[in-house]
Amino acid sequence: MFRRGAGILLHITSLPGKYGIGSLGKEGYEFVKFLVRSGQKIWQILPLGPTGYGDSPYQCFSAFAGNPLLIDIDRLVQRKFISKSDIPNESFEDGYVDYGKVINFKYSIFRKAYENFKKDNSYVKDSFKRFCFNNSFWLEDFSLFMALKSHFGGKSWLEWDTDIKFRKHDALKHYSSILKDEIEFHKFLQFVFFDDWFELKAFANRNGVEIVGDIPIFVAMDSADTWSNTNIFMFDDNLVPVKVAGVPPDYFSATGQLWGNPLYDWDKLKETKYEWWINRIRMSLKMYDYIRIDHFRGFAGYWAVPYGSETAVNGKWEKAYGFDLFSKVQENLGGNLPIIAEDLGVITPDVVELRDSFGFPGMKVLQFAFNNWQDNEYLPHNYDRNCVVYTGTHDNDTTVGWFNSISDTDKEYVMKYTGAKSEKEINWALIKLAISSSAVLAVIPMQDVLGLGSEARMNRPGVAYGNWSWRVKKNQINSKIIEKLYDLSKLYSRF
Repeated sequence: MFRRGAGILLHITSLPGKYGIGSLGKEGYEFVKFLVRSGQKIWQILPLGPTGYGDSPYQCFSAFAGNPLLIDIDRLVQRKFISKSDIPNESFEDGYVDYGKVINFKYSIFRKAYENFKKDNSYVKDSFKRFCFNNSFWLEDFSLFMALKSHFGGKSWLEWDTDIKFRKHDALKHYSSILKDEIEFHKFLQFVFFDDWFELKAFANRNGVEIVGDIPIFVAMDSADTWSNTNIFMFDDNLVPVKVAGVPPDYFSATGQLWGNPLYDWDKLKETKYEWWINRIRMSLKMYDYIRIDHFRGFAGYWAVPYGSETAVNGKWEKAYGFDLFSKVQENLGGNLPIIAEDLGVITPDVVELRDSFGFPGMKVLQFAFNNWQDNEYLPHNYDRNCVVYTGTHDNDTTVGWFNSISDTDKEYVMKYTGAKSEKEINWALIKLAISSSAVLAVIPMQDVLGLGSEARMNRPGVAYGNWSWRVKKNQINSKIIEKLYDLSKLYSRF
């Protein structure tokens, strides 16, 4: 299932470009070319869903939909949905996403594109109808959900009028009628997004680059998934959450992390034969070549925090039915599942048993390897082949930032273990360590390839705002970086 290879972790939003945020356009194709030239076989990204709270790709309005902010503006021109004169003359800061500004800019263009689309009676309309039919199992609820959010001033569905909050038949019929045009607008955006995405993915695959996508185990409280499937989540009869997700105190936070996502009712999931999850994984396998499942340990047991708690400290572990779920997924989708298990954090024997029963490779993070040195599972000499090694993840500091923050004793050990001759190139020392390891895949965050400090960090767990905004600057990728990556990947048989 997994072949020895190396790759780069870089989310689409972090690509360079002139419209304030990375997109599925020219910069995506240029990044694939960079991967090819540098001997990389893997492009790992973060979740592609439409972001809501805190602009986090792990708090999306849908587990199935795509993020319209990633739509390529220039391709809208090429497809004659807009003309160049429809693009406002707006300048954006280089290397940083200002989400509020980008949303206003792009949606003003999307509205014009949609109005022009409605006038078009060409082949595009037939393609649109096929797209809507093939994706109706999620698209209908999602598009109505987004239209309703606009109608109710952006409020969470938990605060909507009672009749539509509870999805009463007459209310669904009423709002589907009066919001018909807004519903179609959101369907149009999804049609364009997926057309852009599958074109880019096909280009990557033709050039020998495979995509690792990302599935957050939990969905956002304010999402089409929860509103349209309240029966499979822990809500009371008034649709008030009973318990929410988080993790106990750990490496990242002394009070744990209170994520606030609704928790699954595993008994109800089992009654439905895990239909929602099977649909979700089936959709993901169409979108990606491999899937990384975030917080995999939640399929064995999850940290349940009483709703209304201020921190995650008072939660408790509860049992999930992960073995039953993945068995049903295999029955329906067949064969070995190309899943990477994010098995970081508090890992108990039942998590290991679940992971190994299905042959899922786990994750090794080098930044976790250099404390409590003896028998540290993240040190490469302790790896077996069936794992994926990272210098760090989207939740970690950059390697340079991390190294600057550790003790002098740990720094000394890092230097000895890696054989690094200079602290100035500690990022390349850890990159070499990852690529030379026995792990089947070695994936390096782009920030580490560029040798950037903490200013380029993607996410700070437990901090609600100010994350997910870092972007590559166009001139940061050069031939020296390409040569270094290529030589290391070749030396250690990664291609």
